[in-house]
Amino acid sequence: MVAMDSEAFAADGAGISRPARFELTRTDRAFLVTALVGLLAARLLAVFWLPFVDPTEARYAEIARKMLETGNWITPWFDHGVPFWGKPPLHTWLSAAGMDIFGVGPFGARIFILGTAVAVLGLVFAWVRRNSGPDQALLATVVLTSSVLFFGASAFVMTDMVMVLGTTLSMVAFHNCLTGPGHRKLWGHLFFVGIAIGLLAKGPTATAITTMALVAWLAVGRRWRGLSALPWASGLLLAAILTLPWYVAAEIRTPGFLRYFIIGEHFERFVVSGWKGDLYGSGHAHPKGMIWLYMLGALLPWTFFAAALVPRGKAVLATLSRDDRGWHSYLALWALSPLVLFTPAANILAAYVLPGLPAAAILLVSLWAGSWGAPGRGARLACATAIGGVVALSLVGSLLVFAFPGAFPLKTERELVAAARQADRDIHFTYWGPRSFSAEFYTGGDVTFTTSAAAIDALAGNGVRDALAVRKADIETLEPRLASDFTLIGPFGQRVLFIENPAGENVR
Repeated sequence: MVAMDSEAFAADGAGISRPARFELTRTDRAFLVTALVGLLAARLLAVFWLPFVDPTEARYAEIARKMLETGNWITPWFDHGVPFWGKPPLHTWLSAAGMDIFGVGPFGARIFILGTAVAVLGLVFAWVRRNSGPDQALLATVVLTSSVLFFGASAFVMTDMVMVLGTTLSMVAFHNCLTGPGHRKLWGHLFFVGIAIGLLAKGPTATAITTMALVAWLAVGRRWRGLSALPWASGLLLAAILTLPWYVAAEIRTPGFLRYFIIGEHFERFVVSGWKGDLYGSGHAHPKGMIWLYMLGALLPWTFFAAALVPRGKAVLATLSRDDRGWHSYLALWALSPLVLFTPAANILAAYVLPGLPAAAILLVSLWAGSWGAPGRGARLACATAIGGVVALSLVGSLLVFAFPGAFPLKTERELVAAARQADRDIHFTYWGPRSFSAEFYTGGDVTFTTSAAAIDALAGNGVRDALAVRKADIETLEPRLASDFTLIGPFGQRVLFIENPAGENVR
């Protein structure tokens, strides 16, 4: 819990205790800047050190690798000949472009995703600075960066962080267009650019999250006249120019895409429990309303700081009552919109709360500033502990994975593939069992997945040297078939590696 010092409060003429003006000391600012740099440095090191893990990140990284390999920048491919209709390709374009520039590997696949997260942080800082001053802006940026889900997702190869850039840009641009003193036309057009980013990153879900928050805010404050500030004609045209060409081209290239993507992914997935229509995996069935618990976990460690506001309920209400600009209602409705949207959903992931995290971080800092005032020694210590914990866990965790890659039960095939290639750079990989996307990525697609005993028997005579990866539970079944043609190398994570002996060598 957060403890505040008595000097954080001042009494007015009537003797009523009110929070002092929120203002950071020079030492506070220096610490927060250092913490922000440390957080970003820790995340960048994890970009290099952490392997792709099955299934989610490895799957999206492999889809991006296939895009680069095939040169087809219209249709992402789930497998050769199998289009990936599950999501639009903006995140795939970013990962494929990164690997084209920096080489096929985790850094290339992740670096532009990290760039979108940095852009979100830049938007948050500039917007809060404009509305609440530089001190709150700096603190809100650090809170968002160090929240567990944002920190983890900031360089994770998937759709959500790219979508968050779109929703954040739209929400910031809309507010600036309606309330800002200048550049309203520019911000109005940037609102539609954010809509386009969302449509190319995730689809209609991004637009729904933004629209729900904005309509509710306009209705609550009776601000409908402000809509006239938006450049509707040119803005909608701009959004159409940015998005429609790909949607049309995708349907032409692989007919059936629009039906699956619009109806399946954006209706049936969320209302049909245990949805069976997923072409690329399985539904994630959870109790309805689980999204609210996900938000509490996503905001850690700052969830405890939010709980510390409960005893200050009167001060929080006083802060809200002084909000004649609708600042807090704007933030609250933004933070709540993904939660409300996905409350009735039957198939959800924790990442679905990400679009609301920027607003939740800003709202927490704003309510904290309004009800507590200037941070005291207890608050500084609590913040430093929370931020330092996130940095330390990230650095130590990624360093341990880098230094001792086989010591952690990660679902990745990086070490197995590397060990096999030490024996023979041209070795061919066969996996007994289900598909592994990390195996596909780290072998460059030179891998076969099978559960056919005849296929295992044929390896010895196929004219190439083979590496065979077998789940530990299947060793007793397959080892007699390998006879003297393969040598057991050892276990790597959940699998055991066998390598075919060089031609002319038989070892029992």
